[in-house]
Amino acid sequence: MARSSGSSEGPTTAATVALTAAGVAFTPHPYQHDAATTDFGAEAATALGLDPERVFKTLMVDTDRGLAIGIVSVSSKLDLKALAGAIGAKRGAMAEPAVAERKSGYVLGGISPFGQKTPLPTVLDDLAILFDTIFVSGGRRGFDIEVRPEDLLAVTGGQLATIRRE
Repeated sequence: MARSSGSSEGPTTAATVALTAAGVAFTPHPYQHDAATTDFGAEAATALGLDPERVFKTLMVDTDRGLAIGIVSVSSKLDLKALAGAIGAKRGAMAEPAVAERKSGYVLGGISPFGQKTPLPTVLDDLAILFDTIFVSGGRRGFDIEVRPEDLLAVTGGQLATIRRE
């Protein structure tokens, strides 16, 4: 699993630039995005022929300690209280879409944990460690990146915690 910044396998995004700069191996996985789709994670899992538990969505949460990122499998829902607790906050709510886009630099459905405009506390659900690699958005709709969970944590400065509810 590797990619150089000049690869033609997928687009160059802030996410791929950040991973390349960090020296992290990743595999780009572009797929055809259907503009009518709003369940972006399920679309990625289906298009790439993957178990939805291995495809992760990046969600921005507004807590009483500021914004944070929660990354959970597309087969799970984010437990807002668990995410808040993981970063030392008491409560959290999903960030407004416009805030998520402005702070991340990405559009909804394409928010990557890598290369965000504003680095935020990041929590990866511990389900991720069951897999050698996981898939996350590569920074645009129709583009996922395959990466090792420990590399995601290293690049984002994130932590591992149980933040999902089934």
